[in-house]
Amino acid sequence: MIVDILEAKANLSKLIDMAYHGEEIVIAKNNLPLVDLVVHKPKLKRTLGLLAGQIDVPDNFIDEDPDVGEMFYGR
Repeated sequence: MIVDILEAKANLSKLIDMAYHGEEIVIAKNNLPLVDLVVHKPKLKRTLGLLAGQIDVPDNFIDEDPDVGEMFYGR
């Protein structure tokens, strides 16, 4: 179903209910489809530590490189 923006504005509650029950709703402006009205799908919770044990961070990771320091600050 394609609905003009003004009609969508006037019938938003009805259109939301229709989309919730599986109807495909496209909101258009000047007969140009702009957006689809779809049911919200919650994102999955992010899992922390997903790469734990798979990445090796060297002990000197945070140490300053003397050559890079010289480029920024001189001798």
